[in-house]
Amino acid sequence: MMKLRRLLAAFGAVFSAGAIAHPHSFIDMNTTFVAKDQRLVGLKMVWVMDEITSADLLYDAKNAKSDSEVWKKLAAEVMANVLGQHYFTDLYRDGKPVKYLNLPSEYHLSRQGNQAVLEFVLPLAEPQPLAGKPFELSTYDPTYFVDMTYKDQNALHLPPEMAPLCSYKLMTPKPNASLQAYALSLDKNDSPGEDLALGQQFAQRVTLQCR
Repeated sequence: MMKLRRLLAAFGAVFSAGAIAHPHSFIDMNTTFVAKDQRLVGLKMVWVMDEITSADLLYDAKNAKSDSEVWKKLAAEVMANVLGQHYFTDLYRDGKPVKYLNLPSEYHLSRQGNQAVLEFVLPLAEPQPLAGKPFELSTYDPTYFVDMTYKDQNALHLPPEMAPLCSYKLMTPKPNASLQAYALSLDKNDSPGEDLALGQQFAQRVTLQCR
């Protein structure tokens, strides 16, 4: 939980006194698959944070220009916390985890109205042939303190070289009433038991199949 709180501190999260239920922070995600020479080489992610989570972060940036050292420093702080959580992302193929490089090939933090936007490219440690077993992708906060979701399938994108060969499906889980009630019962200072894997049970799953 402490690692996650450090992430939220980097985001500049400010929570209302009345907030009592998990999740407490919200991120809208957008992902583009990145391919080269018929191989999947990475994922380009765009995370748009809710206005409350963004508030202090944007206040710190104030009127600084987008290419200023202020924004670069904030981006580095946020990205370091994301890396500390393994990009909050699981990618599996044939039941085995696909490994990533420890550093993103690029990253950027910006402002979109009253929301902070983190963009980065998650590079795979080894390029994966597109054809073959499907890829299974999930991005989530294990504690479910932060809700990380795709609004719909339009938040996922195939580049031109992948579009004729691949298709994807977005699946949103439907946790039972008991699990939902448990999440609602958690105060923002509470951490669910590790064995429960709460965030994973609420996590969306993307299946990518190529031929």
